[in-house]
Amino acid sequence: MKKTISFKGTPVTIEDKLNVGDVFPNFRAVTKTLSEFELSDYKGKNVIINTFPSIDTGVCALQTINFNREVRDLVDTVVITVSKDLPFALGRFCADKEINNAITVSDYKYRDFENNNGLLVEELGLLARAVFVLDKEGVIRYKEVLEEIGEEPNYKDALDELKKI
Repeated sequence: MKKTISFKGTPVTIEDKLNVGDVFPNFRAVTKTLSEFELSDYKGKNVIINTFPSIDTGVCALQTINFNREVRDLVDTVVITVSKDLPFALGRFCADKEINNAITVSDYKYRDFENNNGLLVEELGLLARAVFVLDKEGVIRYKEVLEEIGEEPNYKDALDELKKI
């Protein structure tokens, strides 16, 4: 379903395909070390999927840093950040900010995330800002797609939902 959100106050369009209760579709991506990534490899773990336009912007950086910090002591939980940034930029950021608890992946090569899950901002060719919490079976238990891409997600609500599963 097409949905209008905004980027710096300007209307932009995404395709909002996923809902709470759906199984999150598998996707392939490339890690910061250029290795292959598949979401299906994390079945059996609770997952936060954290999407944003670019790691080189302040809010995207904060989103990654905050979720990386919040999950460090959680068992059977992984944070997966997805953007269209090149793996080299993701690697540089993770090294600079000591991102050790989040897996950063790029959708630049396969475009599986944007094709299987939506969230591509049509006008920009970048991903929208969103957070999903998946249970160990890959079922979406929490979803937030930001109406304004420049705003931070509700970390507390996402983390509270994660603690319930």
